[in-house]
Amino acid sequence: MNENSEDKKVALVVGAQGVIGKNLVEYLATLPDWEVIGLSRRGGESFVKVRFIAVDLLNADDTRQKLGTLTGVTHIFYAAYQERPSWNELVAPNVAMLVNVVDAVEPVASNLQHISLMQGYKVYGAHLGPFKTPARETDAGHMPPEFNVDQQQFLEARQQGKAWTWSAIRPSVVGGFALGNPMNLALVIAVYASISRELGLPLRFPGKPGAYDKLLEMTDAGLLAHATLWAATGENTANQAFNINNGDLFRWSEMWPKIARYFELEVAPLLPMSLNVMMADKAPLWNSMMAKYGLRHTYDEVSSWAFGDFVFSWDYDMFADGSKSRRHGFHEYVDTEAMFMQIFDDLRKRKVIP
Repeated sequence: MNENSEDKKVALVVGAQGVIGKNLVEYLATLPDWEVIGLSRRGGESFVKVRFIAVDLLNADDTRQKLGTLTGVTHIFYAAYQERPSWNELVAPNVAMLVNVVDAVEPVASNLQHISLMQGYKVYGAHLGPFKTPARETDAGHMPPEFNVDQQQFLEARQQGKAWTWSAIRPSVVGGFALGNPMNLALVIAVYASISRELGLPLRFPGKPGAYDKLLEMTDAGLLAHATLWAATGENTANQAFNINNGDLFRWSEMWPKIARYFELEVAPLLPMSLNVMMADKAPLWNSMMAKYGLRHTYDEVSSWAFGDFVFSWDYDMFADGSKSRRHGFHEYVDTEAMFMQIFDDLRKRKVIP
């Protein structure tokens, strides 16, 4: 590729090994006019058009040293996340990482065009309890702390008088392939179902009774990658937020039996339980399944039970209005049932589950 080409676009994907960042990296790598730099704490194996950098984004000096030479970056796609025990504790590290990235890259990237911020329905207070649905981008804010809001306010203030623009992307629960990720619902279900089958048990819904028949939605990781790029390069999308979802709604009461059928399991009446507690002793069983079925990933790599408990506790509707993105020109959609089955097929093909 011609280094001096005015059409050359260089994406800096921050959080490149998560379910969102990984799928965005893979999508951008298929496009002829993009080069990709992926950032994560553990780096990654570089391939054609994609190189990875291991960096501690909480360390401003390390971030500046590793990113201060990336003069060709034209687009920053920020999808990094640091887990903490409480909502209040999430703010400082997650805001600091974004600030450190922008502080390191913006001064040296003379052709910086856009910064994309990955958010979610926490902006609407969805994690706190029943909230207004469908949530819209124009909805009033809620009582802080909320790092998603603080991150957006930082970009809004930083962008004043600058040539680059920003966008905020708000997906629902994201479905896609990634390992070692704390927020991967499809993997939670697949491993839970596989262990249930190995133990000769039916597939019981483990969440709150009230969660079984509430309306919710998901966002396919591939769809999200397409929408993120659309918002970052569109002519009428600058300096705005967009809800991005598959476009359909479902209830666990309808989806759960279909998932059970995929795994050739019966469905028994739901039984509320903490997966984080009940699955804590299953590593030896998983080790035996690895040997029996030739699985390639350890129990630590496939476990994200706390997130499953979080999602299955939503005994209230969880969905947002995605019509703004359609009004602005993004018309892709994904059937959620088909998405689940495709992810399960992919996990089997990769020998993540039997």
